[in-house]
Amino acid sequence: MTLSIRHLGKSFGGLEALRDVSFDLPEGAIYGVIGPNGAGKTTLFNLIGGVFPPDQGTVTFRGQDITGLAPYRVAQLGLARTHQVVRPLNELTVRENAMVGACFGRFCRAGAEAGRRADEVLERVGLARHRDQLAGSLNLPEKKRLELARALSADPYVLLLDEVLAGLNHTEVGALLETLRALGKDGIGILMIEHVMHAIMSVSDQVLVLESGALIAQGTPAEVAVDPRVIEAYLGKPDLARLFLGDDQPPGSQARS
Repeated sequence: MTLSIRHLGKSFGGLEALRDVSFDLPEGAIYGVIGPNGAGKTTLFNLIGGVFPPDQGTVTFRGQDITGLAPYRVAQLGLARTHQVVRPLNELTVRENAMVGACFGRFCRAGAEAGRRADEVLERVGLARHRDQLAGSLNLPEKKRLELARALSADPYVLLLDEVLAGLNHTEVGALLETLRALGKDGIGILMIEHVMHAIMSVSDQVLVLESGALIAQGTPAEVAVDPRVIEAYLGKPDLARLFLGDDQPPGSQARS
C-alpha cells in the first residue's frame, strides 16, 4: 500500500478538526476527498504532508512511518502537494518554477538535470510553450497547471491535490482530468480535494467523505452518491446522485475504469 492513514486526529484549542480517520491509498489509485467547508479536508492534507503533527494516529508512506516528519523530508520521500491558493514564484520563469520542484523532490536534482526534468513535466501538463515566461504573467488555468508541474517535477509516488480544478471552465477541467488519469495509469497515487462534483465523481476510483472532522463514508462514486449519511450531512438533498453523476447517466457510468 502506498499510503496508509490510521486513526488520524487533530484539535486546535477546543475545535476537533479531524478525528479517527483511517484509509489506504493503493499505488496508481485516484481518491477524491469531499465534504462541506470546515469538514477537515485541508487539515488531513496538512497532517499527511507534515505541516503540523497529528495529536493521534499514524501516517505510513511506502512502508515507512512518516508521522510528523517535516514537509521537506516528506517531499524527498516522494509525496508532493499542490495548494488551494496558487502561489507561483512570480519573479521566476515557468521553467524555473518547475525546476524548484525538481531540486527539492525525491532525487534532489540540480542544474541541467533539474532543467531536463522541468522540461519533461511542462510538456506533459501543456505549459512547454510558456516555459520562458514569468510565472506571474500566466492566467489562472495556467497557474493551476504550473502548480501541478512543480509538484510533478519532484518525482512523486503520491500527489496531494487541493482544489486543482477550482476556477477552471468545462474545457479546462476536462483537459486536466485527462492529465490526472494518465498520471494514475503511470502508477502515481492521487488524493484530491475537490468541490467540482461531476469532475471528482468521473475521475475517482474511491471517494472519501468528511463531515465535522470525521470520515462518514468511503466507496465508489456511485456508492457514495446514494449513501444516506452523505445525502444528509453533505447536501441534504434527495437528488444527490443525480447532482453528482449527471441527469442523463446511470450511477457509476462516469466512474474511471
